[in-house]
Amino acid sequence: MGAAAVNAIVSPWFAKGRPAALAAAYNGASVGGVVFLPLWAGAIGCFGFGWASLAVGAVMVAVVWVLAECYFVRGPAEMGLAADGALAGTPGADAAAPREAPARSLRALGGDLRFLTLAGGMALGLFAQIGLLAHLFSLLVPALGTQAAGLAAGAATGAAIVGRTLLGWWMPERGDRRRFACASYGVQIAGSMAFLVAGGETVGLLLLGVVLFGLGIGNATSLPPMIAQVEFSRADGARAVPLMVAVAQGAYAFAPAVFGLIRQGAEEAGAAPGHAPGLFVCAAAVQMAAILLLLAGMRGRGGAAA
Repeated sequence: MGAAAVNAIVSPWFAKGRPAALAAAYNGASVGGVVFLPLWAGAIGCFGFGWASLAVGAVMVAVVWVLAECYFVRGPAEMGLAADGALAGTPGADAAAPREAPARSLRALGGDLRFLTLAGGMALGLFAQIGLLAHLFSLLVPALGTQAAGLAAGAATGAAIVGRTLLGWWMPERGDRRRFACASYGVQIAGSMAFLVAGGETVGLLLLGVVLFGLGIGNATSLPPMIAQVEFSRADGARAVPLMVAVAQGAYAFAPAVFGLIRQGAEEAGAAPGHAPGLFVCAAAVQMAAILLLLAGMRGRGGAAA
């Protein structure tokens, strides 16, 4: 149920309303993280890790099975519908339907500047995001304490839900989605700068950093498929989204370790507990590189809506 799967499930049902639909769908993961983690911890406390794991696995399989059998197995065409709930064959359905075009080869797609910059921007943005988030809790503990740091980390997830929802509902249908992605990364850069200025001590700036950085967390995952929707045909988009998600996953898998090395260097240089200036500067620099890539891709747009 990652970004590629959610996009594949939602896309046939929504064209004009896809940004809001994807935002709502991706928020399921964020809400699940807020609600489920305490339940998971409670289950471990009551039944032990082994039995709790078996119970969670069984519930997950059962829920996904029921959803797949009752809802996911049927597409809109089987129900006489088109995208956005229009009746098939009506003028509204024709307007909402994505344009058809033959799929290009993987080689052709891989040579497309739009795809390369979109995949690279997503990979860099998530690399910075995952790297910083992996260390965020322990960086907040010296100034906030364990309990408050946990609440602050949860607030970042809450901010992610707010940021993704607002963008999904407010982004104009014909708005430049690459620019919105750049703006989202810009807000996260401001959050990294707030962490940097806080010096691991100023609580107000630390909390401001949590909110600003959190606002862009969800958009880093949900915006690239939305960009692909307007820049590629439906056939190409069905390939582009899984490919760029795979590229991003391959990149950010190394982010916690890389940021850990940066943090270790700061500690060895005598930085105060909770203060790793190189880590915050690195996160901001990588996200700035993501912005530059996304802007560079605007030169290669020919435009085939998906």
